[in-house]
Amino acid sequence: MEYRTIGKTGINVSSLCFGTMSFGGIADEATSKAMFDRCREVGINFFDCANVYNGGRAEEILGKCMADNRDEIVLTTKVFGAMGDDINNRGLSRRHIMMEVENSLRRLNTDRIEFYFVHSFDPNTPIEETLRAMDDLQRQGKILYPAVSNWAAWQIAKALGISAKESLARFECIQPMYNLVKRQAEVEILPFASSEDIGVISYSPLGGGLLTGKYRGGQKPQQGRLLEQDNYRKRYGQDQYYETADRFTQYAADHGVHPASLAVAWVMENPSVTAPIIGARNLEQLEPSLEALNIEMTPEWRNQISELSVAPPPATDRSEEV
Repeated sequence: MEYRTIGKTGINVSSLCFGTMSFGGIADEATSKAMFDRCREVGINFFDCANVYNGGRAEEILGKCMADNRDEIVLTTKVFGAMGDDINNRGLSRRHIMMEVENSLRRLNTDRIEFYFVHSFDPNTPIEETLRAMDDLQRQGKILYPAVSNWAAWQIAKALGISAKESLARFECIQPMYNLVKRQAEVEILPFASSEDIGVISYSPLGGGLLTGKYRGGQKPQQGRLLEQDNYRKRYGQDQYYETADRFTQYAADHGVHPASLAVAWVMENPSVTAPIIGARNLEQLEPSLEALNIEMTPEWRNQISELSVAPPPATDRSEEV
C-alpha cells in the first residue's frame, strides 16, 4: 500500500479511501464489517462517512467496525443534509453544525473526527458563520481539520481568503466528484488544490457503476445506482457518457484489465488526487476496486485513457492558448 500526505496536515493516508455510504443500507451490518476488514487487510486506513448516510446508521456501523483499531483510522464524516423534519435540522448554520457534530461523535463512538466535511454549499448561511463554527470545533478538539465537498472552486477560494483574514482554521481537504466521464474538477478544483497544497479525496471513480462494464452496449444489470436512484440517472443520463463507457470498457478488455480496476487507477494517477473514494455493496463488488492497487498506471497510459472521453473546456475562452 502506498501512503500519501494530506496537504499540509502531516497525516498519512492510504492511496485508496473506503466510502461507507452502503453501510446500513444496501449492505447489512455483517457485510459492512466484512468489507471494512478486507480494506484493513490490504492496508487501507482511511474511511469516509456522512451523517446522512442511511439516517446515521452508516456512522453507527463504522463506529463498531473501528472500535478495536480507532487510533489507526483516519476518519471523515459530513454535515449539511437534513437529519429530521425540523426546518433547522439542516444546512451549515452554527446551530446545526454544533448539534450534528455531537450526534456524529456519539454514533461513531469516538472523541474526534479527523476531517469534518461541509457536505454542500449553503446559500442561506454566510461562509464566515460556518468557518467560525468549524474553527471552534477544531479548538475544542472535536474535529482536527475542516474540509469541504461539492463547493465550486471560487467558493472554496473565498473561504480560504476569509480563513486567512480572520485567522480561522482553513479547509484542508476537498472532496469533488471525479471520474473519466465527469472531469469538471480538472478545470479549476484540482489545480486550485495543488496550488494551495490541499488534499483531495475524490468520489464516484466508477461513475455510479457506469465504468464497471455493466452497462456496455446498452445492457442493463439487474441492480445498480443508475437503475435504482433518480439522482444517479440524472447525473449520468447523457448519451455521451454511455458512449465513453463503451469505449473505455472495450479498452480495458483489450488490455486484459477489469474496467472498474482501471477506472480507479486512472483517478489515482492524477497528481492532484490524494486518494479516490471507493465503495461497494458487497465483497465481490469491492475486489475490482482494490485491484487498482496492483495496476502500474503510467502518465502515458493515463493519457491514452483520457483520450477516450471528452475533456472539459478550459476555465477561460482562450482555448487556443491552452
